Amino acid sequence: MSGRRNFIKTSMLASAALITPAAYRGNKNQQQGKNTAKGAKPIVVSTWQAGLSANKTAWATLAGGGSALDAVESGVRVTESDAENSSVGLGGLPDCDGKVTLDACIMDHKTRCGAVAFLQHIENPVSVARKVMEDTPHVMLAGEGALQFALEKGFEKTNLLTTSAKKKWQKWLEKSRYQPVINIENHDTIGMLAIDQNGDLSGACTTSGMAYKLHGRVGDSPIIGAGLFVDNEVGGACATGVGEAVIRIAGSAVVVELMRNGHSPEEACKEAVLRIIKKHQNLKNLQVGFLALNKNGEYGGYCIYKGFNFALKTRAEEKLIDAKYEIDK
Repeated sequence: MSGRRNFIKTSMLASAALITPAAYRGNKNQQQGKNTAKGAKPIVVSTWQAGLSANKTAWATLAGGGSALDAVESGVRVTESDAENSSVGLGGLPDCDGKVTLDACIMDHKTRCGAVAFLQHIENPVSVARKVMEDTPHVMLAGEGALQFALEKGFEKTNLLTTSAKKKWQKWLEKSRYQPVINIENHDTIGMLAIDQNGDLSGACTTSGMAYKLHGRVGDSPIIGAGLFVDNEVGGACATGVGEAVIRIAGSAVVVELMRNGHSPEEACKEAVLRIIKKHQNLKNLQVGFLALNKNGEYGGYCIYKGFNFALKTRAEEKLIDAKYEIDK
């Protein structure tokens, strides 16, 4: 978790002023290689340090011959249920009204997908999203409707606002100033991508969104094509960071299409990052990272500011990888 906190702190200093186009070419010395996992099938990758424990659970499913879909759901549920993680599920920091609202989506190799947005009182929104995908003709349910659906499906109502999160919110109320701070763990996501033994891909993405956001705000995480996209012919991608910026370029769908056109996962993630940079004159507190996995088991990530990392698990490897970046501050 400390890596993620440092990740957002850094850019607070880096972005005290407008950053000009000349400033974001400091990492040309970084090599754009193809990272292929040893023992590439099955494989699971996920965002942030929390992904290490999430990957272990996902791997148990994959190693037993289970589907990528089951793996990504079970994996991100670990993070959703971790009360110490302040940006996903239980323990997530609340909105400005002190309410914890959750967003999640899931997508499989058949391009079936489901999502929930602005969901309250349910610890594992990714599982509700899967129910939306499998039990309804819809892709997304939101707010009270999503909660009603979850309860009808047997999910239990839970108090998601932990004592720790409530104290932080009460402290925030003293000034009530909304200001996302880069690489502080107050507005991030776990996104997970997996390939199973059959070579099929699935992905999931889940978050409690930006801390102290306006009540009702929804970011990129539940939006298919923004926070997550999977095409079984090509690969999958997911995003983390400031969701509004990801939505503006349909970030994860763009990454997958770039891979379709021959880019490696890392190259595709970098191009998406550069598009975001190009479309924002002011990069103050604007951190975005992408993670991608292609059909061949090649993986890669890229972010605006130094500090984003992702977890990898295969038969031969289990590690946390620092993503390459465009701005070193």
